[in-house]
Amino acid sequence: METTTLPRIIQKNVQDYPNHVAQYSKDQNDVFQSTTFTEMYNEILSCAAGLREEGIKRGDHVGFISDNRKEWLITSFGLHCLGAVDVPRGCDSMAEELAYILSFGDCKTAVLENEGQLAKILPMRDKMPQLATLILIDNEFDKGQYFTALSGIRVLGYRDIMEKGKAFVAKEGTKSIEAEIEQGKGDDLATIIFTSGTTGEPKGVMLSHKNILNQSINAPQVLGNKAGDIWLTVLPVWHSFERAVQYIALHAGGALAYSKPVGKIMLADLQKIRPNRMCAVPRLWEALRAGVYRNAAAGGKVKILNLFVSISATHQKMKNMLLGRMPQFRRRFVPLDMLVAFIPFLLLSPLRGLGNVLIFKKIKAMLGGRFVAGISGGAALPDAVDKFFAAAGVKVLEGYGLTETAPVLAVRLSRHPVSGTIGPQFINMEVVIRDPETGKIMPPGKKGVLYARGPQVMQGYYKKPEETKKIIDSEGWLNTGDVGLKTWKGEIKLTGRAKDTIVLMGGENIEPVPIENKIRDSEYIDHAMVIGQDQKYLAALIVPNAEQIETYARENAIHYMEIGDLVKLPEIRELIHAEIAERVNRKTGFRGFEMIFRSAVLAKPFEPGKELSGKMDYKRHYITELYKKEIAELFADS
Repeated sequence: METTTLPRIIQKNVQDYPNHVAQYSKDQNDVFQSTTFTEMYNEILSCAAGLREEGIKRGDHVGFISDNRKEWLITSFGLHCLGAVDVPRGCDSMAEELAYILSFGDCKTAVLENEGQLAKILPMRDKMPQLATLILIDNEFDKGQYFTALSGIRVLGYRDIMEKGKAFVAKEGTKSIEAEIEQGKGDDLATIIFTSGTTGEPKGVMLSHKNILNQSINAPQVLGNKAGDIWLTVLPVWHSFERAVQYIALHAGGALAYSKPVGKIMLADLQKIRPNRMCAVPRLWEALRAGVYRNAAAGGKVKILNLFVSISATHQKMKNMLLGRMPQFRRRFVPLDMLVAFIPFLLLSPLRGLGNVLIFKKIKAMLGGRFVAGISGGAALPDAVDKFFAAAGVKVLEGYGLTETAPVLAVRLSRHPVSGTIGPQFINMEVVIRDPETGKIMPPGKKGVLYARGPQVMQGYYKKPEETKKIIDSEGWLNTGDVGLKTWKGEIKLTGRAKDTIVLMGGENIEPVPIENKIRDSEYIDHAMVIGQDQKYLAALIVPNAEQIETYARENAIHYMEIGDLVKLPEIRELIHAEIAERVNRKTGFRGFEMIFRSAVLAKPFEPGKELSGKMDYKRHYITELYKKEIAELFADS
């Protein structure tokens, strides 16, 4: 069966893998229950029938405010069966943002996860004049308290939709719904995903079924995923990265196991479900690494952990040299690499084997014991985290993309992962590096701005043709705004964002992201945002890791009342300054004007939807405005 639209993924798998598990979701007792592809398809058809009975039709835009769960995917597929378009967002979004998205997105109907989302948007209903129907997934709530606010709005429950759909299917069969699926075409609009609006109001990215399917069809050639794989899913599903991964998993006949990005929950679920794969943002991989170090510290084994990580990282580098997995930004003589690496590789192999027995097998057990590979995306994976998992023998494939490209533009190849890169361009996509001034395509090893073209490039920004023209030229090339370079073999390395470039008073151009990533290698630092536009020097806003800072205070008999007082103490400021200086200096590859001259330690953590975008990027303009007093003090005498 030709897979031309998203619902056909499930139709195909009902033929190929009817009894394979498609979803693992928890019941009220926190026990994972399975749903096969056949059962899932029947639920999707019932959902589609119920939605159609309630008036949803081809071309309708349906808002979808929910976190990641089984019902999200069933409902989304149900909408796509009818040719409707979902307009998703997460439950952590602010009311004003949701009102804008639902209104600008022309949503007459919205699916809400629970009563909390209902209470959030109802006070904003005057800003959403088209909104007429609400569907609650968790629909047990007291309608009485919302009686006045709900005047003129229908409220339905997910179970009501499903029951109505099942009744229709029992009476009429599934032919009419499957006929709706047959009408669908690859170029039909599937979703409008609004960007996080880091520099202005959100823009609605229009993605077709074809945009998304290029990834799920071709992913096994890149990732090696296959039927029967279990993927632990923890990220927000409204975001294009997690969403694409779910289609990638399902298309190959794999299963999704729903968890949450909360340490205790995720670690417990890793043991329960024993997944083969997991996708996560760098902060989650950092948290897993930090957990290993915390356990080592509690057992007095930090020194032995550091020793074996160092030995294994060196061994892994020698192995990469032997296998031709070193990035070639300049032409390398591979036989020489192999000659240099051979003896150290042999000598270190027994020590790495010992490290695996003493240390690393416990990390693999923590991941469930049958983990094949993880994928990191949404932001740059810090070098220290990347090397740690490579040393531990846990494969983490770093990928890269934009919502505007559905999103995957590049990812390390599972069969040949090249360290220090995000891998080659994805299948059927073109990625070139252009000089930002002349537009000339740059040769390997030379930096420039990444441009992309191919079947994954969005249809455009919803109702914003002028904004679309700013990012996609007449030949279909999309300006990613990211700065990077290619190796001689075609792998890509990112070095920063064109729009994030800081220009000092002396004219020096600086990419803040590599500096920030290096600073965040410190166990005491959660976030670091480098600043200094039009100043004489660089400074940084630092969000400390509260748990590690408080541990340091206890170990050094530093007295304090609360975390807000602790971060103001000179001992803590000196610690943070020393951590930054240890990582950002000439010996670690930074130039003199890239050093951090001053820093401000903040007591309040960065939050998604506020300081952080949905992709966990820094909303730099917002942060700069929020902390303008602290920033002014950093440059007071410059």
